[in-house]
Amino acid sequence: MSSLLWHDWCGLLGVALVLVAFFLLQAHKLSGQGYPYQVMNLLGAFGILLSLIFGTFNLPAFLQEMAWFLISVYGIVRGVRTRKAAQILP
Repeated sequence: MSSLLWHDWCGLLGVALVLVAFFLLQAHKLSGQGYPYQVMNLLGAFGILLSLIFGTFNLPAFLQEMAWFLISVYGIVRGVRTRKAAQILP
């Protein structure tokens, strides 16, 4: 295990973040619309993408993680817009 490179560690941390986020969602400890869940997914997907880009490339896994990353960005942007709209309304 000592032969792991930095991008391997990024990938492992990314997998851990995505799995912990999903577990916490299923355990009703996080909301799917909340920032913590979205950020955990975003950072997790980013870590996995780094491991795929700088390590052994796998196109199907790359496409899945890119989609996961972009969907997380969409969720965060949508959440920000929803919260701003709610603050504007009296």
